[in-house]
Amino acid sequence: MRAMNVLALAALLGASFAAQAAPVTYKLDPSHTMVLFSWNHFGFSNPTANLGIGEGTVVYDEAKPANSSVEVSLPLANLDTHVSALDEHLKKPDFFDAAKYPVVTFRSTRVEPLGGNKFKVTGDLTVHGVTKPVVLDATLNKAGMQPMLKVPAIGFDATATIKRSDFGMGAYVPNVSDEVQIRITTEAEAGKGK
Repeated sequence: MRAMNVLALAALLGASFAAQAAPVTYKLDPSHTMVLFSWNHFGFSNPTANLGIGEGTVVYDEAKPANSSVEVSLPLANLDTHVSALDEHLKKPDFFDAAKYPVVTFRSTRVEPLGGNKFKVTGDLTVHGVTKPVVLDATLNKAGMQPMLKVPAIGFDATATIKRSDFGMGAYVPNVSDEVQIRITTEAEAGKGK
């Protein structure tokens, strides 16, 4: 009888560990997500715009982080520079051409754990109808229970540098910098809005 109890306990612990180790799918929270990009303007200033987010998911495998993935869509309708005339100009054909290409997307192809809470996330970025590989330097800020919503949550920051001319958006280079700095901060919750 005692052997049966030990086996039952071992089975329960094994099931519990397997449940904890399973990959978790999180839905990105638009109200706690910023996708910022900045550029240099004639050497005088470094304006910043927020693309926000439309939809996105992160699959995080704590036991095998290399199996993790991310996929997001960023509608250009959400583009916000805090200057309405600039918002409209960036949506025109010499930049994003939002009427023809209304959404920016990113889909990861590889997640490389670097130790601790650091990762390199390689993926396909599609802007202006052009898809190119981009590497995000990502930091996992926290994974755990979100105290207000009482659901599992995850949060991370990421950075990258791209050349806009690679995506067919080379207007005014070099006076307006070709290099664009990207900075992302986001939260995501599991079991929300599915």
